[in-house]
Amino acid sequence: MSQLDTMVRELANSGKSSIDIPPRPAGMSPSTVTLPLPPGAGAVLLARMKRLSLPVLLLAAWQLINMLVLDETTRMLLPAPTVVAIAAWDLVATGELFRHLFDSLSREFVAFSWALTAIPIGIAMGWWKPVHDQLDSLVEILRPIPPLAWIPLSILWFGIGDMQNQFIIFLGIFFPILLNTITGVKGVELNLVRAARCLGAGEGAVLRRVVLHAALPQIVTGIRIGLGVGWMALVAAELVGASSGLGFMINDARTLLRTDIVIVGMITIGLVGLALDLLIREISHRMLPWSRSLHH
Repeated sequence: MSQLDTMVRELANSGKSSIDIPPRPAGMSPSTVTLPLPPGAGAVLLARMKRLSLPVLLLAAWQLINMLVLDETTRMLLPAPTVVAIAAWDLVATGELFRHLFDSLSREFVAFSWALTAIPIGIAMGWWKPVHDQLDSLVEILRPIPPLAWIPLSILWFGIGDMQNQFIIFLGIFFPILLNTITGVKGVELNLVRAARCLGAGEGAVLRRVVLHAALPQIVTGIRIGLGVGWMALVAAELVGASSGLGFMINDARTLLRTDIVIVGMITIGLVGLALDLLIREISHRMLPWSRSLHH
């Protein structure tokens, strides 16, 4: 409540016809009004720069240690950031980095499309108990097996190529989405379901318009986790079972003792993983503006 509202209320309660208004501070004109200014572009830029302070300090320390502490042999195994930057520029200029990145992202996208089948399966397992009873044991047996443990079999089944890598990525993405979908469906508020049924909604309408919408934040969380696990599994699979991709590029550079290219590949993997996570978060913010859990 403002000071003016407070004085008006006191006047009404006291029965007075006037109230004492505090004197205006000296030097202040009647039209002088002080308003808080919104933060400008400089403040926003400064805030963003503060977030980058730790990585910049780590890079500076890395450069100094490489120049002042390491010997010539060790510098080959851990090249300075400047050497890594030169290698990255050469890979970008020749287009080799983009070629390997495109192949890796293509495999990730195809496997992600397959793994989206976890959503209807998870809804069925979370909503119908007989389905859950039939599939739960199978899921809990297969889920703890790391995707990398499937690499020998996948090479025998699919050979060296995209199909083998997509299968490994699929395993990494599928189970996080499935488990989060089941959890999201089981966590739906029953009063929402009862209200929809009281309004005449059938089973299909309840699943589409109530259960699915209520479980979407949890499903999105599963997608974020699954994409991260799948991206890590992809790179590991490409190390042993691919003729292109970021994992192949890293392994090929290792055989040539090009540790600068190895580090470029690792940094690229991290940046792409960050970009994928930010993309999913942005899409979820636009699609689910009402979800508090996705806005932190």
